[in-house]
This record gives sequence, structure tokens and C-alpha cells, in this order.
Amino acid sequence: MTIRTRFAPSPTGYLHVGGARTALYSWLYARKHGGKFILRIEDTDLERSTAESVNAILEGMTWLGLEYDEGPFYQTDRFARYDEVIEKLLAEGKAYRCSCSKARLDALREEQMARKEKPRYDGHCRNRDVSPDEPHVIRFRNPQEGEVIIEDLIRGRIIVSNRELDDLVIRRTDGSPTYNLTVVVDDWDMGITHVIRGDDHINNTPRQINILKALGAPIPKYAHVPMILGEDGSRLSKRHGATSVMEYRNLGYLPEALLNYLVRLGWSHGDQEIFSIDEMIEYFELENVNRAPSTFNPEKLLWLNQQYIMKDDPARIAHLLSPHMGERDVDPTEGPDLVEVVRLLQERAGTLVEMADQAMFFYRDFEDYDPKAAKAHLRPAAREALEALRATLADLEDWRPEAIQRTIEQVAGRLGVKLGKVGMPLRVAVSGRGASPSNDQTLALLGREKTLQRIDRALDFIRKREAQSA
Repeated sequence: MTIRTRFAPSPTGYLHVGGARTALYSWLYARKHGGKFILRIEDTDLERSTAESVNAILEGMTWLGLEYDEGPFYQTDRFARYDEVIEKLLAEGKAYRCSCSKARLDALREEQMARKEKPRYDGHCRNRDVSPDEPHVIRFRNPQEGEVIIEDLIRGRIIVSNRELDDLVIRRTDGSPTYNLTVVVDDWDMGITHVIRGDDHINNTPRQINILKALGAPIPKYAHVPMILGEDGSRLSKRHGATSVMEYRNLGYLPEALLNYLVRLGWSHGDQEIFSIDEMIEYFELENVNRAPSTFNPEKLLWLNQQYIMKDDPARIAHLLSPHMGERDVDPTEGPDLVEVVRLLQERAGTLVEMADQAMFFYRDFEDYDPKAAKAHLRPAAREALEALRATLADLEDWRPEAIQRTIEQVAGRLGVKLGKVGMPLRVAVSGRGASPSNDQTLALLGREKTLQRIDRALDFIRKREAQSA
């Protein structure tokens, strides 16, 4: 048997991290077992579904690298097939027309809740002959005896009595099919063997199994993934920070770092924290997914992202960094080689956004010095060191890191001061801040002309401070 899994989002918004984790688990399971991963767009909610949301989902899947083998399939293209199945159920007496008004159903619900009963349809039209010419819905005739047993691959055995299930609507008054009908027909037609989805669907599963049985269709295996919580213990939402996959891209996260974080958000393989895609596929098992909800920890994701940035190929990081530089109106070709800049910053940045901010001084003159750094290091006492550096560097023929470092050390020795008394004023002068890569590497990339210009600017800054304090 070929394993066939699917990811079936509703295009009513962006691809959020919960959906991305479900897609990842489905993708990994198919890949591990040599199966197929299908993408299905469940767009029957015509009022809320948008083309923009479809594009956002597809863009998110592409960015994460979760390539699908079949699809995307759109439910709105399959209405004729749903009608065919509904008519079959009607003809076999497994579904029926219901003309109950909204007022009657609302009153029924209120009465049941007043008696502290679970609200459910009472079967009023179950044995009535409702004309197809009057307004009506179609309801599935759910079995009234027995039970549904779900051997959930994550949660274990779940048993639901059919008496707890009412006759759900499978086609609305306007003729549109409902979720529980469309998903059953799609899973059947697409040969889905394993349904991996959020545990918010657990209540739907026994209803869907009963419809599958009524159709004589095979029953897939189910695995319900626990939800993701925010750090306050409530369901993850926008108030906890970014929840959109593409928002994480915009924040400067690497796709493989987010995938690594999501796979570990409810699944583990020993104490291992960092996994390549190949390792995820090799080790992933649904049986090792936790039954309890997982808590989203932004700090842990940031740490993982930094690990990936540090270890990745500088050329690839430069490629991913380039759009972030463009957002700052910087053309990386008009300055030092971006790959070399990345090499300097790889161990200093947690995100590509942070790296872009750190890289700015290589490509554009900064407007102001960091106040704290300037106060500490661009003082009158630093003027002599900067003047000596300026003169020596102007005559330096070999503009490479080693020669630059020797020059800095020679100036410190000549002045009889510690290296920091020369190095720190130089760092603030050329970068505008107190923290930057090593001076020798920085100056080598910055170039002689810019270096001297920035030292001159720092000397002007110091002279103005001297004049103000005189």
C-alpha cells in the first residue's frame, strides 16, 4: 500500500505556524514511507475564501520547501462530485431532507441547554417526507446504535457512542456542501491513507467515519496533533507575536530553522535539538508525537535560527540577506562583497534582519554615533590615537587585515597605551557603535577611502566636544 497523506488548509488567511506544523508532519510521514503528499485547498466557504489567502498558503509552502506530489486541488472545482455523492446517499436512505426553520432549531437548542443537555438535532424530519421544492437542507442519517472506535496514531483509542452524534447537515439550503461531507469525499477519491490534522477535528472524525462507512469507502488512519499554545497557556494567536509563516521570513528567519523548531514542537528524538531535513525524515514517527499541547517559545526559535545562520554557507546567507538590504535601499553591489560581510557577521546575528542592520555601515554612512559608545570612546583623550592612526593608515600600502592589525598595534605601542585605547575609538569611528567585527577585518572590507573619511569625521566630532567643554 502506498502511503498518501494530505494537507488541506482553508484559504481564509495566511499559513500560520500551527498549519505549517501539521503540513510538516504529513509531509514527513509521506516522505519517510515513500508515499505521496497531496495539497488540497478547502475553499467551499465562498464568503471567507480569497485568492490572496490561496497565494499566501502556496507561498508559505514553497518557502518552507514542503513540495507536494499532487495538487493543489480546489474543492470549488468538485461541486458536481459532491452532489453526486449526496444524491447517492439520499437514494439509499442514508440521508434525508430537513425543512426545520432556524427559529425551531434555535428554540430546540435553548431548551436543551436549559436542561443542561448537549445541543443536538432531534431528528424531527428523519422520517418525514419533505418536498424537494421547499427550502431544506440535507442531513446525514447517522446510526443511532453502536459506537465509533478511532485507533488514533497519537492519542490512542478513542470511543464515541453514536447516540452522542446527531444527524449533521451535509448540504445547505443554498445547495452548497458542508465541510464534513466534502472532506470525506475528497479523502476517499484521493486515496488518502493517513489523515494527520489538528486535534480540533477530533469531534468531526467519528461523523466522517460514519459517512465513509455509509459510502462503503475505506477508512483512513487518523492522527490528531495537539494544539500549540502561547507562553500564557492560551491558544497561540497574534497577541503572542508572529504566527504567519511568511512573517517569520520577513523577520529574517531561515526556513529550515522554522521547520526544525516546528518538528520539535511536540515531537522528539532523544535529546537531539538540531535536525537536517534528511534526519527529520529518517527519525520521524507519529507514535513519538506528544499527546499534550506544546508551548511556543520565541527565544528557542531565535536560538535555533542563530545556529543555522552560523553554520550555513555564507553565499546562501548572502543570497537570503540581499532582499533585506534592498528593503533598506541598499544595493549590495555598491560596496564590499556581501558574502565577505556575511562571513564577518554570521556569529553575531540572530536573524537576517539583525544582520542587515549590522551590515548597514559597510554600505552607507551612518547619521549618528551610538550615544553611549561615543560618550565612552570619542572623548578628547582619544584624539591623539585617532590622529596617529589616520596618518599611519593613510600611508599603508598593504590594505589587508594582517597589515591593518599590525598598524593598530604599532600605534598603540608608540603611544604607550593598551590596544583598547586605540582599537575602541577606531571601532566607533568607522562603525558608529561600540560592537562590531574585528577592526582589521572591518577596515579591510570598508576600504581605505571610507576608513579615512570616517576617522576624519570622528576627529571633527571630538574637536566639537572639546570646543563645547572649553
